[in-house]
Parts: sequence; structure tokens; C-alpha cells
Amino acid sequence: MTSIPPYSGPRRRLVLAFDVGTTVSGTSYSILVPGEIPEIRGVTRYPAHEHISGASKIPTVIYYDKKGNIRAVGAETMREGIADEAEEDGWIKVERFTLHLHPKTESAVVHTTQEIPPLPEGKTVLEVFADFLRYLHKCARSYIEDTHANGVNLWKSVQDNVHYVLTYRNAWGAGHRSLLRKIAVMAGLIPNSESGQNRLFLISEGEANLHFCIANANIAQLRSRNGVVVVDAGKDTVDVSAYKYVGGGTGCCVELTAPQCHFRASISVLNNARTYFENFLNDSRWVDDVPHILRCFEKTTMLRFRSADEFQYVKFGSTRGKDPKYNIRFGQLQLSGTDVASFFEPYVQCIIEAVGEHCEDSYIQIMTVFLVGKFIENDWIYRRLKEEFSTRGLNACRPESYPSKALTDGCILSYIQHFLHIEPVNVPPANLRVPG
Repeated sequence: MTSIPPYSGPRRRLVLAFDVGTTVSGTSYSILVPGEIPEIRGVTRYPAHEHISGASKIPTVIYYDKKGNIRAVGAETMREGIADEAEEDGWIKVERFTLHLHPKTESAVVHTTQEIPPLPEGKTVLEVFADFLRYLHKCARSYIEDTHANGVNLWKSVQDNVHYVLTYRNAWGAGHRSLLRKIAVMAGLIPNSESGQNRLFLISEGEANLHFCIANANIAQLRSRNGVVVVDAGKDTVDVSAYKYVGGGTGCCVELTAPQCHFRASISVLNNARTYFENFLNDSRWVDDVPHILRCFEKTTMLRFRSADEFQYVKFGSTRGKDPKYNIRFGQLQLSGTDVASFFEPYVQCIIEAVGEHCEDSYIQIMTVFLVGKFIENDWIYRRLKEEFSTRGLNACRPESYPSKALTDGCILSYIQHFLHIEPVNVPPANLRVPG
């Protein structure tokens, strides 16, 4: 792992990095102390998530009541009975709201595989985004105050000089980044002033991932004359970028090709699984349980899948649940490994094709593929990609640290190391779309 130099600033400073993803979001931070090597930490405790040790992500979901007041956010939206309460009181569930900000490009239209849920009446996407960002900030403050020695006083000592790093999609242009700065002001992170904006740093997801990979991989892979591709295989999108190290000063990289953002992830995997479950159980008494079976699959089997040669199991009922005709025993649905692999195959092919396009479009040879993102923790996906890329002469690797933390940790690394300067490839600006 690349070493991090001691912080050389004149006084203690807190850096907070937020990643508001389409389906899940997270926060990393570092308390910079002059003369000490910075340590990057993640916020791993949220309301209604306290029982999950080390949970670094929460759903990007908000419940509003009829008056537009926030009723539940993040993990709170998953607590038992919340759906019934929301239906009874007429709450509005807002999810995947960041998609309302995506540019209207041909690529976005082609690769979007799900409808974008509408926003509540009277709420703009900027207001919803700000509400969620404000919640992440509140959770970060509570976590720091609760987990650090003398945490309350620690927060007070740095609260007026907190520096923030926010991620933005590879497809977002200058107009979108300007909106992100406005959202930060609306969320109360910074004042609407020059000094406030000087405490806000924006970094593309591709650049953040690259910083993370450099810190957790062999730097020689980047400093060679060949290019590298960074794949962020997330639960909501697949983001792919290509870079070349050109040296100089603290280090400089240039984008080799225009970054790509593909809207194929767990949603497409779940759609494939749902279709299979509905067809297989269509004539059984279990067909009405398909939504519950799908949720159980998403929480367990989907992430733990390791081999197409082994049976997979989805536990969805009591141990008394039994129906051998439909491979249900002891409350578990038995699936063949090859069937489960078929759920993932279109997702994997999307990554393979995207990397292939970058290799073809690059003016230098690409030899290395860095793999990060939640789905790269799935061993079957990682091995499947590694084997495929190996046949194409590409070395695929995933960082030693948790790949799902790459974005926010990479943001902190980019701030404290100043290791790389990314020069973007020239691409036409995308159309800006900001619905009310």
C-alpha cells in the first residue's frame, strides 16, 4: 500500500467525504493533526443500523409525509413495520432520486433499465438531495462525537473549519458540479460565500476510485508506460474510466478515453432473479412469496455467490416450509449454481464490453484493470472477470481493502495526499436536466 505522508498543515482539521449513490450512500473521514500520518475511517453506525457491526452503507431513501416533512431516512426506512406505517399515514417513499440529475445523453437512455421514481409534489431534486446530505452530515457528527475520546469537544474544535469532499458521476459536467455546490449550501455544510466554497472539493467517481486503487495496489502498474482501466461495479451503476500516468511533481494522470456510466447493476440482476422465481413458482402456492424471496436473495445469496458448480440456497421461511417439487426444504429454496450465474451474466458482459471499448479507443495499450465496488466483493463476479480479462492479456486486480469503500476513502486520499492531478479527456458537454 502507498504510504501516506504526515499532515503538514498548521492546525487540526476534519475532512468529511460523502458519496450519495443511487441506491446506497456512505461517509469516510479523517482528522488531520499536524505532524501525524492521517488515518482514514468510515462512519459505520447509523440510526436503525446500530445492530449491524461495521455497516458502512445505508439506503439512499427518504420517507416524506404529506406535508413534506421527513419521517425516515437511510436505514430507518428498512425497519420492521415501516412500510405498513407509511401506507397507513400516506407517506411518500423517495428513492433513486439522483437519477433525476443524470445528463440526457444517448448513452444514458440506452443503458437505463429502470424507470426513475417521481419526486414528491412540491419537492425539487436539489431539495431532496440536500435533505439526504444533511442527514449524512448529522450522522457523521454523531459518530465522531460518540466514538472518539472527548468527541464532543473534538467536534467543537474543528466544526468551523471542516473541509468536505463530494463525489459526482463520471457523466456529470460543469453545470452539474455547480448544482452540487448549491446543494452543499442548501444542506448547511458550507455558507454561500467564497470562503465556504473554498472548503468544498468535488471529485469524479473515477478519480476517487483511482486514488483508492493506487493506495491499495502496486503503483508500478500505474507508472508503467501502459494505461489502466478502473471499473466501479456498484449496486446501482457500472462506472468505467481509463488513465495514464505521465509523472511530474506530485504525479499527474490523464484520462485516455471518455468515462462511461452504465445503468446496469443489482437492479438488472434482481430483475433476472425475479423473472426466474415467478416462472419457476408460477403454478405453486409459493408464487405470492416471490417478492419476499427476492428480498432474501438480495440480502444474502446475491452477495455471497461463489461458484456455479454448487447449489445455492435462499432462506425465506420457517424450517417447516417444505415442497420437494419446487426444491423447497426447511424453508429454503434450492437453486442450481448455473441458474444463479445466469442472473449475473448480463451484468458481467456489460463490464467486459465497456472495458473492451476503452481498450479499443485508447491511444496507448491498456494492461491493467482495477476492480472496485460492492459487486466486486462477490467472488464469482471477480473470478469471472479476472478469467475473461486474462484471455485478453489484461491483468485484473481488486484492492486489499474493502472495494465497496473505494469511493469515499479515495476522496479522502485525494485530499490528504495530493498524489494525482487528473487531466480530463475533452468530450462534448452533456445536456443539463434539473426537474422540479
